[in-house]
Amino acid sequence: MDLKYQIKDRLMSAGVKPSPQRMQVLEYLTEHPVHPTVDMIFLALSPAIPTLSKTTVYNTLKLLEEQGVIQSITIDEKNVRYDANTSAHAHFKCKGCGKIEDLYSEVLNPNALEKYNYLQFTDAQVYYRGYCTECQKEFNERFSINK
Repeated sequence: MDLKYQIKDRLMSAGVKPSPQRMQVLEYLTEHPVHPTVDMIFLALSPAIPTLSKTTVYNTLKLLEEQGVIQSITIDEKNVRYDANTSAHAHFKCKGCGKIEDLYSEVLNPNALEKYNYLQFTDAQVYYRGYCTECQKEFNERFSINK
């Protein structure tokens, strides 16, 4: 299925009118799973959409989050990040380079919490912080560790 059709269908299924700006914001999030900020999204899309404002990006992200199409993540102390992947997963942020990546585990699967069926879960965010392999390697090379 064509990505633009999937984006349009995802918006309509969530009750969101698929305006060109909304479609492009969601398409960007889907194609760039780097957990971007409002500024990153605006800078990436504004050359192709000269009439786009940062306010439009912010309002679009807010609407998409309210409708469950995307999620905001607050692993970064300075900026809210956005993720088109709303499945059960955690996030890891490298303290060295700042890269954020998705982590998957059966423990995060809502079915793993069946014994808590008396609770109604609406949201979960799990964050891990540490150092990615690239930063570990750079640190080890710089300080001659493990040579």
